[in-house]
Amino acid sequence: MPQALAEVSDKPQGTARPASRAPRSTPAARTVLVRAAAVLVLLGVWQLLALAGFWPPVILPGPVQVWDQLLITSDAANGQGGYAGSTLLERLGVSLRRVGYGSAYGILIGVVLGLVMGLVPLVRAVTEPAVTFLRALPPLAYLSLLVIWFGIDEEPKVYLLMIAAFPPVAVATATAVTGVNRQYVEAAQALGASRGHVIASVILPASAPEIITGVRLAVGIAYSSVVAAETVNGADGIGGMVLNAQRYNQTSVVILGLFVIGITGLLIDTAIVGVQRALSPWRGLV
Repeated sequence: MPQALAEVSDKPQGTARPASRAPRSTPAARTVLVRAAAVLVLLGVWQLLALAGFWPPVILPGPVQVWDQLLITSDAANGQGGYAGSTLLERLGVSLRRVGYGSAYGILIGVVLGLVMGLVPLVRAVTEPAVTFLRALPPLAYLSLLVIWFGIDEEPKVYLLMIAAFPPVAVATATAVTGVNRQYVEAAQALGASRGHVIASVILPASAPEIITGVRLAVGIAYSSVVAAETVNGADGIGGMVLNAQRYNQTSVVILGLFVIGITGLLIDTAIVGVQRALSPWRGLV
């Protein structure tokens, strides 16, 4: 008997087959499932409240009514050309174009100004109060002034989004540049790098995560301001649709517009986060 046990113990341990295990879901898959379940629960609660009749449909329409409005506003052949002559996709495209132009100009100005503010202390001392002043102002506060200066066409809307977008980028860029490790800069200079090369190859890459965080804030502020920008001769945008529906108590259209703005904003933010991870894959690992 001991000899048999010894023979068994002499056999390689790796020959035993591991017990089969059920595949485990990845954390990303679990996150998607949890979020999908949360959305379904919220939709169910919303539908139950609508069916309970605590409020009339003009106050709280159900998800089905909002879905019907989505189909109506997306159909160009419904006799009205979508909603008041434009489909939902066309209106969304107009609003996204405005947000794109305003955000692009604001981000460009913010990155350049923030870089100079971070590199030149005198410029930062002069410009920081003005940037902070603009950042504290709600965009709707200076919309009327822009209309007086530039009229009611596209210019005031784009300028409004540009002014709303550049302060967070400028502040984030200046803070990131001043926080770059001086040892990296000194090492590059010791290797013979010029000032421009140090900025391009050391300062900007090291500042990229914070700059993109400022870009996320800027795009979010610009998108949240697009409704205010489209209240002035902006009937062709998604904000104009919401404003027009509010005038006629079309609550389902208003809710649809809010959902479209929120979902597209979420998708844009997700894309920016993807760019941030691609440009700074080391972030969160060290």
